[in-house]
Amino acid sequence: MGKARRKGHGRGAATIRRLLPVVLSILFVVAAGLIYHAKTGGTVAVQEVSTPAYREENGNVPYFTAEELTTTAYATYSELDALGRCGTAMACLGPELMPEAEREDISTVSPTGLKGNNNWYSFIDQGYVYNRCHLIGYQLTGENDNERNLITGTRFFNVDGMLPFENEVATYIRSTGNHVMYRVYPVFTGSNLVSDGVLMEAYSVEDAGRGISFCVYVYNIQPGVTIDYATGQNWVEGEEPLADVA
Repeated sequence: MGKARRKGHGRGAATIRRLLPVVLSILFVVAAGLIYHAKTGGTVAVQEVSTPAYREENGNVPYFTAEELTTTAYATYSELDALGRCGTAMACLGPELMPEAEREDISTVSPTGLKGNNNWYSFIDQGYVYNRCHLIGYQLTGENDNERNLITGTRFFNVDGMLPFENEVATYIRSTGNHVMYRVYPVFTGSNLVSDGVLMEAYSVEDAGRGISFCVYVYNIQPGVTIDYATGQNWVEGEEPLADVA
């Protein structure tokens, strides 16, 4: 009986020795994950909640003049400047411009500051810091890969900043059939390749702004990420710059 106990004890010890490296590996991975979360995810989560995506401009009153107001639908896009950057996009939006088909692929367009700089971060929705952002959203005019309508914008800028205003305008047009004057002006400092943000204006024409009226500046920022607007390079806030990626 004593020998049987000693033999069983030996098998148990051998099992522990075999499992020990696995257990230690698991603990290492968990610890590393907690450390990474403490350095990035935990801090960024707080920033995303507290960081404003935009500010009101001109008392939230758009700058359209009486001469600019019309119910004839159109959309115009500025020519690219010498650096290849977009300028003002302006439109009279209406149901006649809104697309019925799904948006097509726009990956062939590379707005200034995007190439080689679209780094991936675990704390950003869908990972990549940058999107190809429409100045006038696809759902409003049906413009797909128009290079004069696409800028490099952060995921936060695109989804938390511009999209809610675009959705508001689209919902209004679909529900009323009315027209909305709409203008988006990208703001670049000096020769920077990535815009600091955009000025968005909208004004519903038929009801003299009672349905839609806003004038906001949307920040082209990503909480938790430092951006070099001159080049588009970016890295985790408080850390060293990342190497460029394709």
